[in-house]
Amino acid sequence: MKIEGRAWKFGDHVDTDLIIPARFLNVSDKDELAKNCFADLRPDFVKGVRPGDVIIAGSNFGCGSSREHAPWAIKAAGIKVIVAKSFARIFYRNAFNIGLAILESEEAVDMLSDGDQVSADLSSGKLQALKSGRHFSAKPIPAFMREIIEAGGLINYVKLKKAA
Repeated sequence: MKIEGRAWKFGDHVDTDLIIPARFLNVSDKDELAKNCFADLRPDFVKGVRPGDVIIAGSNFGCGSSREHAPWAIKAAGIKVIVAKSFARIFYRNAFNIGLAILESEEAVDMLSDGDQVSADLSSGKLQALKSGRHFSAKPIPAFMREIIEAGGLINYVKLKKAA
């Protein structure tokens, strides 16, 4: 599973209220949530993000409340993978539960810049800055977790397994 897109760079401790501010939580429609993703932190995000883009972030990404709305908003906005130095535990779990890929790599986060074109191979954990050709390593996503992502989330994965 390979992903290519523009890097959107964020710092450390981006909490769920910065990902999707609480005032927008009165809806559960994922497309509506996407319209307000990073509304206060990065107002240009929604207008500029394209399907397949990548978030690059520092430590403790997704800290704060345990709401699934945060990864839903990111995924519905078109982001295919988040690469961070580390993730808040509940965000990590919620991301996989809804089928949003995440990778951990301190090296990539330190070396990639906002706007870089990036490719990510979820199977191998290999990342590349396409313009410079620089390669980085991340912890690869285990096969069973890639199956959850490919199914579109844990609920779809369970349905597929039951039907098989």
